[in-house]
Amino acid sequence: MLFNKASLLLFAVLLCGCTGRVERLDGYLYGRIGANPTTLDPAYVVDVLGGMIAAKLYNGLVRLDDNLQVVPDVARQWRVSDDGLTYTFALREDVVFHNGQRLTVDDVVYSFRRIMSPQTHSPNAWMFKNVADVKVVHTGEIEVTLKTPFAPFLKSLTMPAAYIVPRAEVERLGKDFGLHPVGTGPFALARWEPDNNIVLKKNVLYFDRPARINGIVYRIIPEDITSMTEFLTGNLDVLGVPASAYAMLTKDARYAGLVAHASGLNTFYLGLNNSRRPLDNPNLRKAIACAIDRKKILRTYLQGQGSYATSAVPSVLKGYAVADYYPYDPDRARAFLRASGIAGGVNLKFYVSAIQESIDIAEIIAHYLRQVGIGVEIRILEWSAYKVAINNGEPDMFWLSWWADYPDAENFLYPMFHSSNFGAGGNRIRYGNPQVDTLIEQARRTLAAPQREAMYKRTEDAVAIDTPAVFFWHRNEYIVTQPWIKGLRLYPIYNMDKATGIENKR
Repeated sequence: MLFNKASLLLFAVLLCGCTGRVERLDGYLYGRIGANPTTLDPAYVVDVLGGMIAAKLYNGLVRLDDNLQVVPDVARQWRVSDDGLTYTFALREDVVFHNGQRLTVDDVVYSFRRIMSPQTHSPNAWMFKNVADVKVVHTGEIEVTLKTPFAPFLKSLTMPAAYIVPRAEVERLGKDFGLHPVGTGPFALARWEPDNNIVLKKNVLYFDRPARINGIVYRIIPEDITSMTEFLTGNLDVLGVPASAYAMLTKDARYAGLVAHASGLNTFYLGLNNSRRPLDNPNLRKAIACAIDRKKILRTYLQGQGSYATSAVPSVLKGYAVADYYPYDPDRARAFLRASGIAGGVNLKFYVSAIQESIDIAEIIAHYLRQVGIGVEIRILEWSAYKVAINNGEPDMFWLSWWADYPDAENFLYPMFHSSNFGAGGNRIRYGNPQVDTLIEQARRTLAAPQREAMYKRTEDAVAIDTPAVFFWHRNEYIVTQPWIKGLRLYPIYNMDKATGIENKR
């Protein structure tokens, strides 16, 4: 497999000699995304792709600075009551939406209540479950009251679900708002051609530091080989480095100095559907975990571009370790399979998105499982259809990743493992454990950091023992840029990137 990929990359290099330049918009940054976002409406954005683009279009009350500290955004200041239940935000008066309408306190209250409303059917409603009320205090202030103290509340307001939308536009466009978004961010949507590109233009009305580029063109290119060809011919300015291209780019004198990397706050995992047979059987789940040599896949296919995961929360967000309860051991996997007592053999439906790297990893996983007697049928779906399928619980297994929306372990544990979040809320493995639910709920209410961290550890240990999913790695992020691009950097959390510091010197 590695040989085939190397051959493809060689083909890409040779192909560059006969690939023409694309017509470019002057002063724009050209990048690649692998699929269409499902929506750009913050109420419905649940993936990194949509959130990454939404971060350029919208603002929240607060944001994260380079040190992962909460700082003002649309709100110029705030105060918190002594009991930790009431947050009062004073808004800036110079914030204007892309359509020229001034942002008001009514827009903020509407944005929050919209997601909280059952009629909206927002998959992000979990974020506001602990909110008792949102109201206007007076012309320039709003007040958010919580039901119980929630230590990461301010951090949670930095995620896309808390972005502010213009009430008048949302009510005018209805469901189409996600295709014609209007925000207050440094860029506005200029054009969206599905399966082709998404074009953002510089927002000249932006209240904060203006962008240094005229806009961004996200070219939708599903295939790694095509994206590499387009980068090497200069048709892309920046590219997330595919695993298959890492060695070539880092050893090429032309590009080695242009490759940047950062530790990602993410977890890549094999999701197992815990809600029905046969994966409601814990011994089968443990057999799957023991059957796969995750360290070898990380070392070979991913070329060491990450750290081995024994649990969901990346180590940078915690001060404790979780044991590797079910490491690679094919004999132990066969023993667990026998202990499962499943008669007639096991054949699992394994769904993956139509991204080449995901397909490759699925084939590797399927090979390991077949070696111990577990049958696998791989089904490949386009990204939007794939998300619908896993949110609805259709597959037995699926390959997915969870990326931090804000820097706290709670952002992994509550959406991924609390039983109230089945489906699009984050718990796509449909895992329910009353003990885990209670621990997560207690941790969310605990303001003292040491006690909260102890509860996080107990939660992760309980999850790891149950094995509702198989955690593979926390992946590093790598990008390569053309020499004419300056100021582009990687951020530990995708929604921190407003792209205002980038320059195109071409």
